[in-house]
Amino acid sequence: MNIAFRNTLTVPEYLAWAATQDGKVRTELIDGQIIPMSPELIVHNRLKLRLHMAFDMALAASGLEGEALIDGVAVAIDAKTAYQPDALVYLGAAIPGNERLVASPLVVAEILSPSTAHVDKGEKLAGYFKLASVMHYLVIDPDAMSLTHHRRQPDGSIAASVHADGTLTLDPPGLVLDLDTLFRKPRAT
Repeated sequence: MNIAFRNTLTVPEYLAWAATQDGKVRTELIDGQIIPMSPELIVHNRLKLRLHMAFDMALAASGLEGEALIDGVAVAIDAKTAYQPDALVYLGAAIPGNERLVASPLVVAEILSPSTAHVDKGEKLAGYFKLASVMHYLVIDPDAMSLTHHRRQPDGSIAASVHADGTLTLDPPGLVLDLDTLFRKPRAT
């Protein structure tokens, strides 16, 4: 993998570079620098899949037009930063299949890992809420099997609450997530 650049990249330059990589390495662009992402723990991957399914089921139950996407797509925060959340939801018409960027996510979610927890709880929390479209940022702790729901208040402030079971309503737009299914333990083999 050769990702050495003389200068910092903009989001469009990063996306053009990423198009030439054929998924060889997962990366994010932070302050103009390409940051490689390490392979995931199994618990991280399980939670990511269940979260995507929970988002998908919540969208279907709501009747709203939109889509839940799993990691791999970029969300541009500013001219030189693009994150790849573990999962997200956007509302509206389907984004063309050849795009790499979700311009207006409504919900973004990150699952904590030992190497990125400080970024997910700090930089990304602040970064995602720079986007006017983001109403909810979910941070999932696989050790505690809990979710911290950061939500934009009507006055623009951000409120947080922690959840581990039951349901969680993301309002707006009224999506209801089943946390009992999200945090279930895998079946013994």
